[in-house]
Amino acid sequence: MDKQLTKMTDSAYSISFEELKEIQKLIEKVHGYDFHDYAEASLKRRVTHIMSKFKLNTFDLKHRLVNDTHFFALFLNQVTVNVTEMFRDPGFYRSVRENVIPYLASYPHIKIWNAGCSSGEETYSFAITLKEEGILEKSFLYGTDINSEVLDKAKEGIYELKKIKEYSTNYLNSGGKSSLSDYYHSIYDAGIFQSELRKKTLFSIHNLASDSSFNEFQLVVCRNVLIYFNEHLRNRVLELLSESLCHLGFLCLGSKETLRNPKLLEQYKVIDKKENIYQKIV
Repeated sequence: MDKQLTKMTDSAYSISFEELKEIQKLIEKVHGYDFHDYAEASLKRRVTHIMSKFKLNTFDLKHRLVNDTHFFALFLNQVTVNVTEMFRDPGFYRSVRENVIPYLASYPHIKIWNAGCSSGEETYSFAITLKEEGILEKSFLYGTDINSEVLDKAKEGIYELKKIKEYSTNYLNSGGKSSLSDYYHSIYDAGIFQSELRKKTLFSIHNLASDSSFNEFQLVVCRNVLIYFNEHLRNRVLELLSESLCHLGFLCLGSKETLRNPKLLEQYKVIDKKENIYQKIV
């Protein structure tokens, strides 16, 4: 009986793919955010979760999206994926130290774009890596995301102490040369990263689905973002990232994200196949 009631309750907050398309059109018309090329099944799961959490049927969801700006901010925060951690995939950072940093060190100035940076943990991981390799002083890191709420957290550079301590293992396995605790100050149950690191970062809104390139970079990092897009949007974003790279610049993708487009692939040399690190050669 309880299971049947739960099933009936859950179905009240479900949404069809046709209704999902209506909501995508509504959001684009009212707020200007284009979610049409996001992977449908993944987006449907996240919207259904929001409907269940706030106990909204499709009509109520549309009403709140149009008339409640605070709710839309919450919706945007939850529908965009914000799972991240410091030094995620330590093997990737070891490869960056060994295969990318020595080349970057030859540049007089280094600009790095962390696309889809979420709350900034990956951007600060790169800043620490650059500092330990002696090139932070001539580097600048741009972190962008579609979600203003997570960007506010990134700008602060403040994270739960419990989580930072969990990241210490990643840091050491990534080839860290010191202790992660050397890079932040504890304030009660949180840690704030050094101003030296924060001064080298700039976090700003950028929509990979609709915005264009805004600079030329020696390194572009876009990890665990493309997996949420359909093939059309993945190719568009990869072309955008490629346009943003200088000649011989490096492109870093996530462990499940590869350059499959033959036209794009022929423009790159594979630096690390396992960690999906590429160098633009055309």
